[in-house]
Amino acid sequence: MSSHSEDLLSAALAYHRLPRPGKLEIQAIKPLVNQRDLALAYSPGVAAACNEIAKDPAEVASLTARANLVAVVSNGSAVLGLGNIGPLASKPVMEGKAVLFKKFAGIDVFDIEIKADTIERVVDTVAALEPTFGGINLEDIRGPECFSIEAQLKERMKIPVFHDDQHGTAIIVGAAIVNALLLNGKKLPDVKIVCSGAGAAAIACLNLLVSLGAQRKNIWVCDIDGVVHEGRNTSMDPWKAVYAQTTDARVLADVIPGADIFLGLSAPNVLRPEMVKQMVDKPLVMALANPVPEIMPDEARKGRPDAMICTGRSDFPNQVNNVLCFPFIFRGALDVGATEINEEMKHAAVDAIAQLARDPPSDAVACGCDANETQGFGPGSLIPSPFDPRLILRIAPAVAKAAMDSGVATRPIKNFDEYRGLLERFAFRSGLVMRPMFAKAKTQPVRVIYAEGEDERVLRATQVVLEEKLARPILVGRPSVVETRINRFGLSIKAGEDFDLVNPEDDPRYRSYVQSYIDIAGRRGATPDAARTVVRTNNTVIAALAVVRGEADVMLCGVEGRYMSHLRHVREIIGFLPGTSDYAALALMITRKGSYFIADTQVRPSPSAEELAEMASLAALHVQRFNFKPKVAFVSHSDFGSYDTDSSHKMRRATQLLKEKHPELEADGEMQGDTALSAAARRIVLPQSRLEGEANILIMPTLDAANIAYQTIKVLADALPVGPILIGPARPAHILTPGVTARGVLNMTAVAAVEAQERAGRPQLG
Repeated sequence: MSSHSEDLLSAALAYHRLPRPGKLEIQAIKPLVNQRDLALAYSPGVAAACNEIAKDPAEVASLTARANLVAVVSNGSAVLGLGNIGPLASKPVMEGKAVLFKKFAGIDVFDIEIKADTIERVVDTVAALEPTFGGINLEDIRGPECFSIEAQLKERMKIPVFHDDQHGTAIIVGAAIVNALLLNGKKLPDVKIVCSGAGAAAIACLNLLVSLGAQRKNIWVCDIDGVVHEGRNTSMDPWKAVYAQTTDARVLADVIPGADIFLGLSAPNVLRPEMVKQMVDKPLVMALANPVPEIMPDEARKGRPDAMICTGRSDFPNQVNNVLCFPFIFRGALDVGATEINEEMKHAAVDAIAQLARDPPSDAVACGCDANETQGFGPGSLIPSPFDPRLILRIAPAVAKAAMDSGVATRPIKNFDEYRGLLERFAFRSGLVMRPMFAKAKTQPVRVIYAEGEDERVLRATQVVLEEKLARPILVGRPSVVETRINRFGLSIKAGEDFDLVNPEDDPRYRSYVQSYIDIAGRRGATPDAARTVVRTNNTVIAALAVVRGEADVMLCGVEGRYMSHLRHVREIIGFLPGTSDYAALALMITRKGSYFIADTQVRPSPSAEELAEMASLAALHVQRFNFKPKVAFVSHSDFGSYDTDSSHKMRRATQLLKEKHPELEADGEMQGDTALSAAARRIVLPQSRLEGEANILIMPTLDAANIAYQTIKVLADALPVGPILIGPARPAHILTPGVTARGVLNMTAVAAVEAQERAGRPQLG
């Protein structure tokens, strides 16, 4: 065994052992902190829920976790590549499957390992679990028994039963084949398919391909005993016999000539380069044996340089990985209360996966690609990445709709736009919080200018801005660079058609931009020569001038470079809102506990009480745009007078100033952080506090305090930041930070767009 393999095994064991054994835990989602909570959760209150379900069994979906609970069931008879190692040894795999369900689709799972060796015992055991679960995922059960087990369970149970080893693989294989045939201009009924392997996954793949249009006469199957043919008696079963051909061919080499598709679900190195050479032009080679495929990609290309290749490995393109579909198929099935997962639902999943691969890649996928690798749909990208966050947004609604159309949905979805919005909480952690912003931005798209228009993150965000119709983008960048990078990243946007482009090296408005800069900054040391240089070389200056000149409604910058450098130009050109002394930065932190806004994280080192009050009132405006009621806490080391320091006096005075100027705002201070976030703690210290519930705006006494809190929360609470949101400029302008993602740019586009809309048409607070 290599040292690399030994290191991996050692790390894997440590991963499973520490800091606690296993990969799962069960958490309560309702409070259980006092006697009343106990009475509601258990006796006597729980009787109310029990009686409702007894009267109407459908109420189980709204009163218990069943509608979001799946059983991952195995008897350990065919575990990964380990074989029949038994149910106990299969538990780490089943826990892993549970983690994937939760991670990718928010589905809760109990892993259930059963000591059951016969078809009858497996069926009886699993069928008896129906009252507990909304769905059953069968896992690592050997063939051919798995066919009978699944068929009998589907007949007996009125919830989805899905053997992922069969159908998950089949769905992804189907999507890859759909796209490969699209690229080489062939039709599924016309192609010759040669399959190496005749186990559960292989037979399920072939069955699905037949249901999609492949013809049985064009399918040739080989297993350990050679070609599956009429009259063969060894290692045959009813499911394999369906694909028996009348032929004298006996080995894989006899049937591979002229094949369009090789589908391998068998053993390492069974396909040789000289066999691949005998396939047709632009063949699809799906060598899915793991960890060593039927043929390595470089060997396959020796036989056919034009071959399209899929493997089951993560270190090659086109990985066939079941996580691409099973969490999202169950998500859609559970959300409509489907009684089964039928062919129509599987076809819908195939179509959704295939279509997603044809769309421009998301930034979440692109960040793991080589910078010089051309991305986008093609022979090297027939199927999406397992980490594409859009998978759930495409597959779950498609499966749900197919369930409804085929008559197996018991809780049909009434509004699919709302449903897709709810799914965003799984695709993007910011999804639910940002929904109001996205909805408002779409109502009246404004012109957003991006200073760093050549940056990959900005270009990817621009693609989505256009798809979502959030804004009218304007990019500052050199046309040749922008075009080259759009092509490299596999995007489908075009300058001049989809977005406007300001060329800093040769824009016809250059002279007038220089004059505008002189008019604004000439009395602050900007000579004509300096103005000409800065307008030619500083994209933030160009973007700010575009906003001031009315050629854009809002600007975003800061993706590259230092925050304070961008801030200096924004201050100089954009200026301040009337009555505002300086800018401040508001950071939104989206945590599992809730969403919190922190200020000032970037600008003012030690703001005065007056500045803090001003900052809080302006922050409240932005918070209202998120459809949150502003609840302001002036945070301090002091808790309502517990310390008598300059800092506590400042926060106390800031609170008073805000109350005087904006009595309508819910605000209080000075208070400690835990007091701000706990109504119970606040009642003990100050029962008459004007602040109700949790504060959602935390005004910090200094830049140090705000930035440290922001960075600490981001790491310790695994919080997702949105921003920084610049408060106080005369016109909408925001400075991002170099660590921002394309999704972060997109989120801030929506924030900025809504601000621009409201600035143009609605009075500001105060």
